[in-house]
Amino acid sequence: MLEVGVIEESGAAEVALDPIRARLLALLAEPHSATSLAALLGLPRQKVNYHLKTLEAHGLVELVEERRKGNVTERVLRAAAASFVISPAALAAVAPDPARSPDKLSARWLLAIAARLVKEVGALITGAARAGKPVATFALDGTVRFASAADRAAFAQELAAAVAGLVSRYHDERAEGGRDHRVIVAIHPSLRPDGMHTMDAAAARPGVDVQIETEHRPETKES
Repeated sequence: MLEVGVIEESGAAEVALDPIRARLLALLAEPHSATSLAALLGLPRQKVNYHLKTLEAHGLVELVEERRKGNVTERVLRAAAASFVISPAALAAVAPDPARSPDKLSARWLLAIAARLVKEVGALITGAARAGKPVATFALDGTVRFASAADRAAFAQELAAAVAGLVSRYHDERAEGGRDHRVIVAIHPSLRPDGMHTMDAAAARPGVDVQIETEHRPETKES
């Protein structure tokens, strides 16, 4: 089972978003039969079996084993992944495009960048799985608390300068056989654990948050 499955087809996305099928996928993190799932959900086995066949047809669940019980063969299934993410490729006609409005101080531009990240990395994961090879990626995730908006703006400027310096040092336009890598660095307010995400005045000021994007990044091999 994969840790994260990428849904790239619109039909599969539609299937996965059905409330009953979404619950089935969650339960199928562990192997189950239609009978055991029906008992857990309080639904007729025939109805559960119908949904399972639909999920299986779209590659979202997979057969683990078949058990013979008298004159009946019980099929035991498991989700193809522990969790799923829907790629913007599934909504290609309306997928966000960062090039349409490249305002680097816009939260919506950051969202478009994030959507493209999901789309591109999802496609890389799918291709790498078929080829039986790892994907070369690297990511950092952390939290910094700023005392003031001025400190946050200064941090963003220093970060931009540091990234630009690294890119300038390692980018080699003349490297034969080299491969371009995308670099994305973003800063945004953290969500509060209590679910209250009201924006304070400092966080809402134009120019406080900065997103830096370039077309290259150092390659770090990580499966």
